[in-house]
Amino acid sequence: MKRNMYEWLKLSSGAKDRKALPVMTYPGLGLTGKNVMDVISNGQNQFECIEALAKKYPSIATVTIMDLSVEAEAFGSKIRFSNNEVPTVINTIVSGIEDAKKLVVPKVGAGRTGCYLDAAKKASEKITDRPVLGGVIGPLSLAGRLIGVSEIMLTMIDEPETVHIVLEKCTTFLKKYAEAFKAAGANGILIAEPVAGLMSPKFCDEFSSQYVKKIVDELQDKNFAVILHNCGNTVKLVDSMVSTGAAAFHFGNAVKMIDIMPQLPSDRVAFGNIEPAGIFKIGSPEKMKRMVTDLLNDMKPYDNFVLSSGCDVPPGTSLENIDAFFEALNEFNSNTKTN
Repeated sequence: MKRNMYEWLKLSSGAKDRKALPVMTYPGLGLTGKNVMDVISNGQNQFECIEALAKKYPSIATVTIMDLSVEAEAFGSKIRFSNNEVPTVINTIVSGIEDAKKLVVPKVGAGRTGCYLDAAKKASEKITDRPVLGGVIGPLSLAGRLIGVSEIMLTMIDEPETVHIVLEKCTTFLKKYAEAFKAAGANGILIAEPVAGLMSPKFCDEFSSQYVKKIVDELQDKNFAVILHNCGNTVKLVDSMVSTGAAAFHFGNAVKMIDIMPQLPSDRVAFGNIEPAGIFKIGSPEKMKRMVTDLLNDMKPYDNFVLSSGCDVPPGTSLENIDAFFEALNEFNSNTKTN
């Protein structure tokens, strides 16, 4: 269903009653009796995980799986699959400018992209009490999978034209993919651009932010928000991220939010950043509560903050730790109201 996403972001932030949006779909596996392969290859199965989590937890939005292999697979990359682990790209398909020129932009629906769109469509039809967000990889991170992350770093310096050719094609596809999420009823997208976290501000501007901005400029409106995620060391990249025009920003646990928030305009919302592996997956409920409480205390001066995971919460995460995440949030809000 349509909703004013700018108003949603405004209502989702605020120091008096903190809200939460952990980036999670895989924890729904334990609630539905499914495995990773079930949900990355079938839209109905993925929707059932999304729905189960929405029924159990008061997250302010739902999110399709943050799968950083699905768009690369559509371009022709080979993927390693497992019933218990997230899919990963295992080869590169661009090794020079000639490969870049020959690279064909796939049609939306290629590979498993149709599965993710189907999950978003079903979620938008059935889950009407909160927004539905589609998970999309960022242009540079997609290019990094097609060229190779280590290789793309050198190619930016030695042969930047090759990188820009690939980035243009990646951005063309991602715009169409995001448009398809919008057409499916999603209220926005979460763009995961982790490779940009390895860049200097100058390189981030040139090879990531200007391309993300093209997606934002074409798609973002009051009914469709773009949230830009970067789980790298973004302390010096905040200005570059803001230059994309994205409505909100999601930060990983490689940074401390107290270093990020003073740099962020007060009219932009920031999400972050409890560690998904070390705390959500293998931490204890007690440690989760401590980490959430400490983060929320640090964020007291900032009205434009929403509690989240630092990245996608992985398969195998204990529901007890997710329970503790929300319990700590509720306890903090209760204490804030009584003080």
